Amino acid sequence: MWIVLCVTESFPTFQAISFICGFTTVTPQLMLPLVGDLAPPHRRASCLSIVVSGLSLGILVARILSGVLANYTHWRNIYWFGLGVQYVVLVLLYVWMPDYPSKNPGGLNYISMLAGIVKLLVTEPSLLQAAAVAFLLSAVFTSYWTTLSFLLSSPPFGYSSMVIGLFGLIGVVVIVTAPVYSRVVIDKVVPLVSAIMGLVVELVGVIVGTFAGLHHIAGPVIEAIAIDLGSQFAQIALRSLIYSIQPLARNRVNTAYMIAAFSGQLTGTAVGNRLYALGGWEYSGSCSIAFIGFALIICFLRGPRETGWVGWSGGWPILRDDLPSRKKQPSVEAPLSGQQTPVVQRENDAKDSVVDSGHGNHEKKTDTGLR
Repeated sequence: MWIVLCVTESFPTFQAISFICGFTTVTPQLMLPLVGDLAPPHRRASCLSIVVSGLSLGILVARILSGVLANYTHWRNIYWFGLGVQYVVLVLLYVWMPDYPSKNPGGLNYISMLAGIVKLLVTEPSLLQAAAVAFLLSAVFTSYWTTLSFLLSSPPFGYSSMVIGLFGLIGVVVIVTAPVYSRVVIDKVVPLVSAIMGLVVELVGVIVGTFAGLHHIAGPVIEAIAIDLGSQFAQIALRSLIYSIQPLARNRVNTAYMIAAFSGQLTGTAVGNRLYALGGWEYSGSCSIAFIGFALIICFLRGPRETGWVGWSGGWPILRDDLPSRKKQPSVEAPLSGQQTPVVQRENDAKDSVVDSGHGNHEKKTDTGLR
C-alpha cells in the first residue's frame, strides 16, 4: 500500500491509504511487550529504554529528514525513502527476530480481546494509574511541540521552518542517554518513584519555558530538554510497571496503555492550539503545568506497593524488592571426574578418622588377648 502513496495523484486516495497505513502500523507496539517478555524483571527498564529510545529517535530523525528533503527535493522522495526503510526493517526482522511461542495457544477472538482490555482497566489499579499519567504526559509533550512552531516563527524570534525543524535535535542527547539512566536509576528504584522524578523534572522545565520563553530562546531550549528527559524517564518507568501485570496479557495491557497515550497526544494538540490562539504561549504553557500537577496528584494517591485503588500500604521505600542479591551463593556445580567438593572431602576425612580409630582399638584388644 505504501507504494500507492509514492505514485498516486489523487488526494482522497492519498488520505485513505495514509489512514490505512497508520491504522495497521502496529509493529512498534508489538516490540515493547515482547521486550517485557524476554527481559529479566530487574533489567526490564533498561531493555525497554533501548527500544523506546530507538522509536523516539526514529520519530525525531523522520521529522528532521522530511523537512530537509522537502526543502531541497520533491516531497515524494520522502515516501520513496520510507518505502526503502520498510524493506530494510523487514529483512532485519526476518534475520534477527527470535521465534516466540504464542502465550494464548487456545486463541482469543477479537471481541474477547477488546473486552479484555476494558476489563484490565477496571480491575488493575496499577494499569489505570499508569494510563492516566501517560495521558497527561503525552498531552504535555504534543502541546509543547505543536505550539513551539508558532512561538519560534513569530517575533521576537522569527525563525524559518528549516531552523524550527532542526530545533528537534535538542532531544537527541536525551534520547541516546536513556539506556544509561534507566540502568542506573529506573532498574533499581520502584517504577512509581521513577515516574515522579521524571514528572518533577518536566514540571520545572515547563515552568521555566512558559514564563521565560517569550523573552529569550533559552526558555524553550530548557523546556525541550526537560520535557524530553522527564517524559522519557516517566514513560519507561510506567512501562516497566505495567509489564509486571498479568504476563499472559501483556499485549492487551500495552494496548490499554497506548490508547491512553495516543488520546493524550490528540488532546494536547487540540488544547494547545486552542489555548495558544486565545492567549498565546503562556496560556498553553500554563495548561501544561496544570496537567503535570494533576499527574503528580494521581501518583501520590496510590503508593508503589498498594494493592487497592487508593492508599499507601507497604510504605514508600524507593528500592525495588525484586533486585537480585549480591551475596555469593555456594557453588552447586558437579565436581570433575576424580575430584571432590570441599564439603564432601571434609565428610570423607571425618569418616576415615572414625574408621582408623576403630581399627586402632581393635588391634589393641587383639594384642591384649594374645598376651
